[in-house]
Amino acid sequence: MNQKIKKTKRIYLMGICGTGMAALAGLLKEKGYQVSGSDSGCYEPMSGVLKGLGIRVLKGYKSQNIMEARPDLVIIGNVITRDNPEARYVLESDIAYMSFPEAMGHFFLSERKPLVVAGTHGKTTTSTLLLSALEACHQKPGFMIGGVPLLKEKGFGTGDGEWFVIEGDEYDSSFFQKVSKFLFYRPFGAIITSLEFDHADIFDSLDQIKASFSRFASLLPDRGVLVACQDWDTVMEAAGHARCRIVTYGTHKDAHWRLGDVRVGEKTTTFRATGPDGQGYNVEMALPGRHNALNGLSVMALCHSLGLELDRVIEGISRCPGVKRRQEIKGVVGDIVVIDDFAHHPRAVKETLMALKKRYKDRRLVAIFEPRTNTSRRSVFQNRYVSSFDYADKIYIRQVPDPEKAPAGDRFSSTKLAEDLKKRGKEACFCRDASEIIREVSKDLKAGDVYVILSNGPFEKIHERLLDVIRGKVS
Repeated sequence: MNQKIKKTKRIYLMGICGTGMAALAGLLKEKGYQVSGSDSGCYEPMSGVLKGLGIRVLKGYKSQNIMEARPDLVIIGNVITRDNPEARYVLESDIAYMSFPEAMGHFFLSERKPLVVAGTHGKTTTSTLLLSALEACHQKPGFMIGGVPLLKEKGFGTGDGEWFVIEGDEYDSSFFQKVSKFLFYRPFGAIITSLEFDHADIFDSLDQIKASFSRFASLLPDRGVLVACQDWDTVMEAAGHARCRIVTYGTHKDAHWRLGDVRVGEKTTTFRATGPDGQGYNVEMALPGRHNALNGLSVMALCHSLGLELDRVIEGISRCPGVKRRQEIKGVVGDIVVIDDFAHHPRAVKETLMALKKRYKDRRLVAIFEPRTNTSRRSVFQNRYVSSFDYADKIYIRQVPDPEKAPAGDRFSSTKLAEDLKKRGKEACFCRDASEIIREVSKDLKAGDVYVILSNGPFEKIHERLLDVIRGKVS
């Protein structure tokens, strides 16, 4: 297989429109390979990225696609099942194949010093802050981020020099490699932001997730560095398996890097960072919330450990506007704001809403939630979601899309969440789809409203449709 890969010219990606797979496709194209692929569907921002790169995307999976593409190598995304017709064809042929993380390790990380950002929450934003900090230090890192930084047209680049920033996902690699993606990423430096139960479709328990993170920590070389959030006992437990230097950060009094005096304004968040030597640093950033201040602090801790100049690191953090689909303002009509956010885990929903409520403290905050991920479709977090919306003034909950993707008897109930929120004294509304949500919102628009749409998918293009309705009402 290795000999075949060395002679590779044409590469075909199955599941090419996924965030990570599209980024990999772009990286391979930049490196000079002939790239094509297939997917069941494609939506923004990755559809625009692939189209702009001139990468051919075939809709639907058929063995004929592989025959016509005649690839030297097929990269199989983790959305692909063993009974997929293209996967079956590849397995029955002598075409070389590998998983997405295996390909990242082989083609892009083997000769670099990967800086891997891992954790249940904050990976994409922290990776983007790290990229911005390195660039402010006149570095030209390669990068692969599970989103598109607002200052860039794409979430990937081959870069130049020793560093490669990569978001380290704990989700599994493929149907033929049931291990976490980040185990293929050859970390030299790493950040672990947080660690709690998630991905109920592939992990049975928190202990399984901790075991995967512990194995990841053990991969760091002796000369490397692991930055760990001391506010999480689970993170520190996993970090204990590292043989390299461990640098801690957080609000804990014994952390090497300590967060203090966080202030969230309508345009900026400021915080005080205290380093291992007791020196203090004042940091101003565009991203809202205490959780983003912690993300920024972790980047300071890692960059300081790598010997980079902190003044420039802080400059990079300060000028980073964030990532598409992470508290991204999609439009402002009059004084009404529409925001898009990826949050779906109960803690992420709560932290996002808390940050936005502090930023827009005198306004009505309206949350619109679509439980669309493989985990949020399940009942595992049914009760936890009830307190996640405490900072919202009104909540619309969409019916679970494709509920059959969760096992019978283990399915999330949007109607139950709406009823439980009402019992908690919240104004909540169950809706069948985006059209019903927009109709209900149009009856209750108020000056100064802030609408935050929480979903990991296109959500029936609700963002622009909602803005159109608001424009019609306000004009």
